[in-house]
Amino acid sequence: MTKIDIISGFLGAGKTTLIKKLLDEAFQGEKIVLIENEFGEIGIDGGFLKDAGVEITEMNSGCICCSLVGDFGAALKQVLTDYSPDRIVIEPSGVGKLSDVVAAVERVQKEAPGLHLHSFVTVVDASKAKVYMKNFGEFFNDQVEHASAIILSRTQKLDPAKLNGAVHLLREKNSQAAILTTPWDQLTGSQIVAAMEGGHTLAEDLMAEIEHEHHDHDDHCDCGCHDHHHHEHEHHHAHEHEHHHEHGHEHHHDHICDDTACDTCMACGADHHHHHDADEIFTSWGRETPRKYSREELQEALSALAMGEDYGYILRAKGMVPCDDGQTWLHFDLVPEEFQIREGGADYTGRLCVIGSELKEDQLEKLFLLA
Repeated sequence: MTKIDIISGFLGAGKTTLIKKLLDEAFQGEKIVLIENEFGEIGIDGGFLKDAGVEITEMNSGCICCSLVGDFGAALKQVLTDYSPDRIVIEPSGVGKLSDVVAAVERVQKEAPGLHLHSFVTVVDASKAKVYMKNFGEFFNDQVEHASAIILSRTQKLDPAKLNGAVHLLREKNSQAAILTTPWDQLTGSQIVAAMEGGHTLAEDLMAEIEHEHHDHDDHCDCGCHDHHHHEHEHHHAHEHEHHHEHGHEHHHDHICDDTACDTCMACGADHHHHHDADEIFTSWGRETPRKYSREELQEALSALAMGEDYGYILRAKGMVPCDDGQTWLHFDLVPEEFQIREGGADYTGRLCVIGSELKEDQLEKLFLLA
């Protein structure tokens, strides 16, 4: 199996710099072939990559999307025959359309089942996103719209308001892609690859944790009901259960059911004679944001979330955000009535996730200073 990664980006976005970082930090030990596609007669970036031990196939007659599909297919098949690589990295011309490159690879893939289109990402100069979107929309927007991840370059010294504005514009064009806003020197190549691959979201991770806790409870409780841990609100059962969290504290919930049959919980509508997965009952609110938080801002928001009733029935919350000191990252975990903040490693952008029921999303936006 040969993986294919397409790393697109407008002229000067930093594609080659990113590829070098991935080669140095994430792809070591793999047999790599880089297919560069310069717009012009001479490939200017081949030299240093050859020095790194990477075989280069340059197609300088024009961008991939302008070349005959047959030519591209032949080049790709030749690479497979000559090198049998673990991974092929395709760096299209800065003025190539990502959608055309993806389509060309997919056509070759039909004839070569050993190929796997692994990721297709776009590098965007955060300081130029607005002007490029306005002036070169046909090419720039296509690269953004079809990316599985958008990797921002030159975010180190960008004003927070401008960075937020760039993310907003990009998100309007692509609502699904991970957008990496953290400066590259704060991230490892492996972290960038994980984002390119579309790893689990915070919501998926938290749901998995809740399911694990839920099954543990089922294994030890024979009362015929499931405690869905709703922070002592109207979701009540006639039994008291003890819950142990990673923080080392215990919570006791007195649950009172107003229906002696206890068939259905009045708060969530769940039939408790049947097992329900967490994602059938709870909903999640999540945001990715480059916003920097002071410790005081985060402490205040989490205190309100843990103790208040203004945000819905909160079950869990988790996140990692950059601190306003410009160096530190703050990680947090929250369960009803308690939370923990600690310093941790950088993530590709700030991420927040809250899981519960009847979540008040507008209030959560304001709580985390996003509205």
